Amino acid sequence: MAEDQSYLKNLKTESVVQKVINCLTDAMVAKQLKPGDKIPPEPELAAKFGVARTSVREATKILTYLGVLESKRAEGTFVTSGFKDSLIDPMVYGVILNQDDDFKSLMELREMIEVGMLRLAMSKHTEEGMVHLREKLNAMEALEGKQGDIIEAFFETDNEFHDAVSALCCNPQADKINRVVRALTHSVRHDTVKAMIGTGRIAELIDAHRQIYEVLRGRNQEQLDVIIRNTYFLNLQKTTTT
Repeated sequence: MAEDQSYLKNLKTESVVQKVINCLTDAMVAKQLKPGDKIPPEPELAAKFGVARTSVREATKILTYLGVLESKRAEGTFVTSGFKDSLIDPMVYGVILNQDDDFKSLMELREMIEVGMLRLAMSKHTEEGMVHLREKLNAMEALEGKQGDIIEAFFETDNEFHDAVSALCCNPQADKINRVVRALTHSVRHDTVKAMIGTGRIAELIDAHRQIYEVLRGRNQEQLDVIIRNTYFLNLQKTTTT
């Protein structure tokens, strides 16, 4: 069967580098190019697209930087297999550089994602997943009463707990979006943990996570609606500005 290369359309009349990028990414969306596939060599792409090799080279460099493509020495350029952390970076920078964005809109975005993830986790979690979440809660509870600086340790367990909640959703796409939002709010989340532990409110932090675990385990939708409005991670502005 002949290989489907219908995505290799001529681009003479279109904006060059961006259109090469668009054409390649469209092919990925259409599954004409799949994760792990080797893309045609630069001269072939240039000839098929009807553009200069430099334009193809620039487009592939951009897609490689974004983590969509990966270059393997002596082998060629391939569509990336799986989600890479580097894919998060440009999205993070895009929000940071958006002058119209502000703290309130970012927190609204996080609330929307957190609420959606919790509801999805409630409907789809497995017993095995809940055991894993309980282990993360146990690690968090073990930090209460510890002497010394436990801020970093607590922040790490907090991240692991919410990663475990995300895993309960069994939805890779939702998990990717959640990771972007958590990257964007890394600093303010860290400041929240630091402020609450510094003011002796670690028990409140732990209790918020314990409530999340309990409502997920009991699939208590009504109680979840109450908790998501009262837990610390949805009220970051109040905590970090007082």
